Amino acid sequence: MATRLPEPPKVGMVSLGCPKNLVDSERILTKLRSEGYGLSADYAGADVVLVNTCGFLDSAKEESLEAIGEAIAANGRVIVTGCMGDEAATIRARFPNVLAISGAHQYEQVVEAVHEHAPPIPSPFVDLVPESGLKLTPRHYSYLKISEGCNHRCAFCIIPAIRGDLVSRRPDAILREAEKLVAAGTKELLVISQDTSAYGVDIRKEPRMWKGAEVVPHMTDLARELGRIAPWVRLHYVYPYPHVDQVIPLMAEGLVLPYLDIPFQHASRNVLRAMRRPANEAKVLERLRVWRDICPDIAIRSTFVVGFPGETEEDFEYLLDWLDEAQLDRVGAFRFEPVEGASANALPDPVPEEVKEERYARVMEKTAAISAAKLAAKVGRTIEVIVDEVDAEGGANARSQADAPEIDGQVFLRDAGHLAQGDIVRVVVEDADEHDLYGAPVHA
Repeated sequence: MATRLPEPPKVGMVSLGCPKNLVDSERILTKLRSEGYGLSADYAGADVVLVNTCGFLDSAKEESLEAIGEAIAANGRVIVTGCMGDEAATIRARFPNVLAISGAHQYEQVVEAVHEHAPPIPSPFVDLVPESGLKLTPRHYSYLKISEGCNHRCAFCIIPAIRGDLVSRRPDAILREAEKLVAAGTKELLVISQDTSAYGVDIRKEPRMWKGAEVVPHMTDLARELGRIAPWVRLHYVYPYPHVDQVIPLMAEGLVLPYLDIPFQHASRNVLRAMRRPANEAKVLERLRVWRDICPDIAIRSTFVVGFPGETEEDFEYLLDWLDEAQLDRVGAFRFEPVEGASANALPDPVPEEVKEERYARVMEKTAAISAAKLAAKVGRTIEVIVDEVDAEGGANARSQADAPEIDGQVFLRDAGHLAQGDIVRVVVEDADEHDLYGAPVHA
């Protein structure tokens, strides 16, 4: 008579916020899956629901609270973790029936809470987890977290208070994870942290052996080794320290994608000082010129905050002029929001909300025009793309080397029915708009 295995408990997951949170969610699910737990795609099928919260801005906190409320209403058995976990009293005040609350990257506490409220059912008959772990992204790209925490103390940010100071992972552990991901089908590694440029400053005197040679825990050395493992390697959250210059030749060589995600935040010296950010905007412009001389196809994306306390019209006009000079490829902008616990809240001269909105609209109009011109210049060129999705009508959504998933533009392809998700192919650019390109594959 056949043995009927008991149904394992199932876990649902709601993951909010940045890719760093997404990696935390993947680690939690990988651990639970390895213990025999099933995964539920909806509330109804879950024995317990995990909500991985974001607490970076007040609006993000409110979104997290809404997600918790939705999970409680639909399922009733909810465990909360993530950046907002440090505000347990706030969460309990609104949702007293939450089963457990833990903070950012507290994996063990989350797993222990699941064990308590939905005990695992041991089974020696099945192996439920691939060696690369479980992923919440498509098979062909993966986020690779290289460190936790941050040593900066920007006036508008509470991340160090939530996640602590920088703690770098061992380089050999990162490279081993990268190899597993690529072996499982990953074509594009997206390197993430709170401050990628600072990787290794806490363990700089602890090189590790990898493939018979020492690897120094430093961004340049790590990027070089990753470039030997994955077809595409994309660097996110890069502060423009001087040693970033050493990465540009790796991009020119094709080891690393010619793409840098640098959070400049502003250009006015007055605003940058108030933000407690480096105020060397002129030097940055010169470095951008040098980088483009070394690697002409380099794409620079950045984010900026408008309406920071004390920002004058002169400060904002300076930012617009700086953007004209910098000619950044991709730009995101945020209206300043007070965040509980951030020192910026105490700064004088808050900017009225209507002024924030007006400045936000102006900066987005400016950067959209720059983007449109830069993309129009690519029409007629042949570029390399990675395919994200192929539709039934023969079209495909892809991304160029200048486009990170979810945050940048896309390359929409025709006559692409022969392609598959994850293919890296060359295409001819036929048209462009403010944010996206249109084209067709080059047929051999």
